[in-house]
Amino acid sequence: MSSPRSERREQAFALLAQLDPQAPEKVARNLDELSDDFAELVLGFAFTDVVSRPGIDLRTREMLTVAALMAMGNAPGQLEFHIRAALNVGVSRNEIVEILLQIAVYAGVPACMNGISAARKAFASHAQAQQSPATGGTA
Repeated sequence: MSSPRSERREQAFALLAQLDPQAPEKVARNLDELSDDFAELVLGFAFTDVVSRPGIDLRTREMLTVAALMAMGNAPGQLEFHIRAALNVGVSRNEIVEILLQIAVYAGVPACMNGISAARKAFASHAQAQQSPATGGTA
């Protein structure tokens, strides 16, 4: 039995799976542990209501998300996740580096340095996932 709420949640998790195939299970566990409403409200708004809109493709949205999180400078876990997600949807390492440089100009060197730290972790994690047989990647 499927309600509009559960459909919205499923749409959000389907989009999240495009960004990182391992993320939906982990995110669901984290959010549902606190409240059944978090995934519906937070992810439903973010991914179903906004990110899945047709006006901007997912690759561009991830580049914008990376830039915004770098500029904010206070969400390192989210930044690292979205750098990996950007790589997973076709953003190149070079494009991430260019975003870092752009952020240095407009948000400052400290924000750029935080972004560099997150990018290093994300690049390493992404490379490892690409080589792992469990994810279907090759060397």
